[in-house]
Amino acid sequence: MEAVSYEQRDVRRARYAVAAVFAVHGAVTGSFATRVPWIQDHAGVSAGQLGLALAFPALGASVAMPLAGRISHTFGARNALRGLIALWTLSLTLPALSPNLLTLCLALFTYGATAGMADVAMNALGVEVENRLGRSIMSGLHGMWSAGALAGSAAGTLAAHLGSDARLHHTLAAAVLTVLGVAACSWVLDLQPAEDEEPPPRFALPPKSALLIGAVGFCAVFAEGASLDWSAVYLRDQLETSAGLAAACTTGFTLTMAVARIAGDKVVDRFGSVRTVRAGGALAVLGGLLIVVSGHPAVAMTGFALMGLGIAVVVPLCFAAAGRSGPNPSQAIAGVATITYTSGLVAPSAIGGLAQATSLVVSFGLVTLLACGLVGFAGVLRAGDRNRPKVSRPSDAAVPDPRP
Repeated sequence: MEAVSYEQRDVRRARYAVAAVFAVHGAVTGSFATRVPWIQDHAGVSAGQLGLALAFPALGASVAMPLAGRISHTFGARNALRGLIALWTLSLTLPALSPNLLTLCLALFTYGATAGMADVAMNALGVEVENRLGRSIMSGLHGMWSAGALAGSAAGTLAAHLGSDARLHHTLAAAVLTVLGVAACSWVLDLQPAEDEEPPPRFALPPKSALLIGAVGFCAVFAEGASLDWSAVYLRDQLETSAGLAAACTTGFTLTMAVARIAGDKVVDRFGSVRTVRAGGALAVLGGLLIVVSGHPAVAMTGFALMGLGIAVVVPLCFAAAGRSGPNPSQAIAGVATITYTSGLVAPSAIGGLAQATSLVVSFGLVTLLACGLVGFAGVLRAGDRNRPKVSRPSDAAVPDPRP
């Protein structure tokens, strides 16, 4: 991308704009998740068929994410994000319109493809703003995604409670979120490719650095997916709690992650990515041990809260490290995103399969073991810390592009 100078106020405005895009992206996910039962009934699919269909968003994302770098190179970062976020918000309407399994799978594949491309584009711009500010913001941006998901879930819960048709609900939500997302994109950084810059390949294997960073993200997302989908089941079946207390455990885990992400940037600036992830990994391991040995709901709920606290900032830091790990940030971020999406895809079914063969205690023993990987392999994020610009600029100073 071509070097462009921005006033500090423009960079700060771009930070808030990309944060709004993150929130919009999360709100789409929250809006969809709450209406899955309605979508299942409308499409007339069984639980097993629904499980198959719900694998298609991750498949679509994995196929399409490598295209995001090429799109940004062709149209510029701002126009690319504007178009991709609009495609993502509008794709929210597709699943509810699907009358059968085939159309639902196709709709969810498209839904996932647009989600993945928008995800790569907004994370790449988030890393660029972080570089220009010279301090960590990626954790807070992902915290905004979590806040958006909670807001979308709350609106979806209200719509479901009122018995509204998901086709109407999602059409209205898509319209509002499209306007908000496109408007926010007007203030993100307008990065353009240099005249002599070669366009990235349409499809390419992730660079080695992205594979190593993605492995750390894999461990965190596996723990996140397992906890989100199975924490309530663990309390209900393993510890024989009420359905309400089991649901409260999942809510507590989600809130812990959101709060930790919003507050995480100050910790990263103080201690660096490597030490932050190692400390978080240690908390996640402690949480996993409490879950495995717990004989009381309060102990297990504490364990899940510690798990959420420990893994919350890992994925944002992986994206930030990928964006500074080589000459093509979008390609590296796409590689890390593909690995983490894959982890999110396999985690729930892997936990379920292992629980079927053994028990949920053994399943969360595996989660705890993977959390140890955060402690052992956090050092691969060190390159991102070395390459983060450390700057202190007056408010009226021009901010040059930090890249060579």
